[in-house]
Amino acid sequence: MGPEAFDYALPETLVAQRPAAHRGDARMLVVDDDGAMHDATARALPEHVPTDALVVVNHSRVVPARVFADRDDGRRFELLFVAPAPGLGPGTRVQAWVRGGKKLRAGDRLRVGAVLELRAVAESSARARTFEVEAGDVLAALQRAGEVPLPPYIARPEGPEPADADRYQTVYAGPEGSVAAPTAGLHLEPEVLARLDVVRLALHVGPGTFLPMDVADVRDHRIDPERIEIDGPAAARIEAARVDGRPVLAVGTTVVRALESVAHAHGGAIVPTRTTTDLVITPGFEFRVVTELLTNFHLPRSSLLMLVASFAGRERVLAAYAHAVAAGYRFYSYGDCMRIGRAR
Repeated sequence: MGPEAFDYALPETLVAQRPAAHRGDARMLVVDDDGAMHDATARALPEHVPTDALVVVNHSRVVPARVFADRDDGRRFELLFVAPAPGLGPGTRVQAWVRGGKKLRAGDRLRVGAVLELRAVAESSARARTFEVEAGDVLAALQRAGEVPLPPYIARPEGPEPADADRYQTVYAGPEGSVAAPTAGLHLEPEVLARLDVVRLALHVGPGTFLPMDVADVRDHRIDPERIEIDGPAAARIEAARVDGRPVLAVGTTVVRALESVAHAHGGAIVPTRTTTDLVITPGFEFRVVTELLTNFHLPRSSLLMLVASFAGRERVLAAYAHAVAAGYRFYSYGDCMRIGRAR
């Protein structure tokens, strides 16, 4: 199967440039098991999930991971750090996507103001370069000099606006590590969360998750590893829900990938975990934990749309996308969302 199986037509006017006025105002398309569709809002989520459902959210915090760095000759490069994490100080190596990277040579030194010095080591992929940290701490430098790494389809000619620092972050964000928001959670307000049985995990989102699939067979699509953290109490609650047969609602595709990665590595069980995953979910995947999904509307031909279609059924998902387009839903990171159950 090729990426064209997960394509659809989207008018550019439906790509959301800003979030809804209030988080819960975002529209939510509710898709029933029989394919019936209902238009609601994200604020009404508790009314559209089973009363005994365990809701799992990704509380990874978005890092201002995009910075501009200067070479000794004055040339400026735009860097997007791939996996910012604690402890990346002198002597450690990091990866970043580099705009203008063809002009960068091994041994070149880059400075991010007075807070970070890097030395280019090697090209690690078509997009990424490896750097050695010579001075400074990556996370601290990004907090001081970085900017919100909004995706390119959100137009900000002058750079991110002050409001983006708040709205491109969930209200429950905790440990730092993502370079893109787990966007389904952007719609959830404290009042809504208080009405749900919620447990938190972290999958630190890398930029490669959102790339279109440029392979002839979707089974050949690959992404870079992303860090997963599930602590003991969270793992125990999720595993108990799974064993008891309770519905498990994943808020976002990142939660699906985290839970299913761990389950497939441990015979179906959820255990405390600090690991990485490069899982790409393709049609025919056996879902062992997640039964319900809240998710934004994803890019055509993307692995995220393929994940949703694999979870809920390709025809049902593409019909939902057609409804959303016709009804004027707003798409992508700052757009609206959909609640859908696993294909039976």
